Amino acid sequence: MKNSVWLGAILCFIAAVSWGAMFPVAHEAFKYIDPFYFTIIRYGSVTVILVLILWWKEGKQAFRLEGKGLHLWFFGTMAFAVYNLLIFWGENLLGEPGVMVASIMESLMPMISIVIVWMFFKKRPHLFTLLCVLLSFVGAVLVITKGDIRAFLSATDHFIPSMLILIAVIGWVIYTMGGSEFSSWSALRYSTLSCLLGTVTAAVIVAGATLFGSLSVPSESDIKAVSPHLLFMILFPGVIALLGWNIGVSILSPLNGLLFINFVPVTTLTISIFQGNEITIYDLLGTIFIIVALFSNNIFVRMLQKKETKQRVQTKLREQIS
Repeated sequence: MKNSVWLGAILCFIAAVSWGAMFPVAHEAFKYIDPFYFTIIRYGSVTVILVLILWWKEGKQAFRLEGKGLHLWFFGTMAFAVYNLLIFWGENLLGEPGVMVASIMESLMPMISIVIVWMFFKKRPHLFTLLCVLLSFVGAVLVITKGDIRAFLSATDHFIPSMLILIAVIGWVIYTMGGSEFSSWSALRYSTLSCLLGTVTAAVIVAGATLFGSLSVPSESDIKAVSPHLLFMILFPGVIALLGWNIGVSILSPLNGLLFINFVPVTTLTISIFQGNEITIYDLLGTIFIIVALFSNNIFVRMLQKKETKQRVQTKLREQIS
C-alpha cells in the first residue's frame, strides 16, 4: 500500500512538473513554428503512441465507442482542440509574458471546476472555498495585468489572448469532468479515444485555416529546429503526463492529486528564471496567492470530510443503541 502511494505521488509530480515545463519549452519552439502546426505534430504523435499502447494492452475491442461516440468527441474536442490550440495561440500572442499567464491559468483549473459545478449543477461551495477561489483569482489577475488592470483592459493585444487562454483552460476542465461518464472504461481507453477524436477535429481546423491562407505549412528546416522541443512535448507533457496523472489520481484520490497542481506555476517560474526571462514581483505574488489558495482549500475539504465521516459514525452508533 505504501509503495503504491509513493508511485501515485511520483506520477502526479512528474505530470505537474511536465505541464509546468511545457510553456517555456513551447515559447522557444514558437520562434520557428506556429502554435497550430506545433500542436498538430505533437498530438498527432501522441495519438499514434496511445493507440498502439491501447491496442497492445486491451485489444481491438477497446476501440468500440459503445454508443458514446458523440460525447467522447465533444470532450475530446474540448481538450485536444479547444485547449491545445487556444492555450498555445494565446501564449504566443502574448509573447514572453504569455509563458507565466498560461501556467497560472493552468493552475487555476481546480478553482474553475468549483465555479463550473456551482453554476451548472447548483452545488454551492462553502464560504471558505469561495474565499480561496477569490484569492486564486486575485493571484491570476496580478500575473496577467502585472499590477496595472486599467492598462490591461484597454489593451486588446493583451486582453484577447488572455481570454483565449482562459477558454482553453475551461475546455480542459470540461474534459476532466466528462471523464465521470466513462468510469467503466480504463484511464488509458478514455485518454486514447478522446485524444484520437479531438486531435482529428484540431487537424481539420488547421487544414481549413491553411487552405484559406491563414496558416502556412512549416518547412522541413523549421521542423528539424523544433524537433528537441517536440520530442519533450510528446513524451512528457503528452504521453507520460496524461497517463501518469490519471493513474496517479486513481491511486491517491482526486483531492490528494490536486495538491500537485501547485508544482505547475512553480516549475514554469523556475525555468523562466533560468532562461533569463523577466520575472516581476506580480508574477511571484500571484503564484504564491494561487498556491496558498489551493493548499488551504485542500486542507479545509479534508477537515470537512473527516467531520462528516465522524458524524455519520456517531449517527449509526446512536441508531444501533436505540
